[in-house]
Amino acid sequence: MLHNPKARITARLTFLLYLATLATLIVTTFYPVQVEGVSVTLMLSIKLVPLLAFAVPVFRGHNRGYIWLSFVVIFYFTRYVVSAWLSEGDLAPLVLTVLTFLLFTVAMVHLKVNRPQPVSET
Repeated sequence: MLHNPKARITARLTFLLYLATLATLIVTTFYPVQVEGVSVTLMLSIKLVPLLAFAVPVFRGHNRGYIWLSFVVIFYFTRYVVSAWLSEGDLAPLVLTVLTFLLFTVAMVHLKVNRPQPVSET
């Protein structure tokens, strides 16, 4: 539920970052090299299921869904910061670090902008 025009912009930006994060997670499963001996289905489900649970709330712009998405995105951010550090700046973990940071930040801005207006007593 969007409460003002600015919220529409932040909701769209959040949705685009959400899709970009999902797409990058899928691409990094196969590129640069697919891990041998591990089920691709298992890898994709471990990477994507926690985020896919929030597809409907993010698409509809529900504040509670954005709050829970932010909690989950913090885990992704932490994982990719550590991965970027250990790989000494490899491109894939670095891109995912930036995407998850932006996703978290824009989701928080959306929550700030999309607050319901207080009911005034007359």
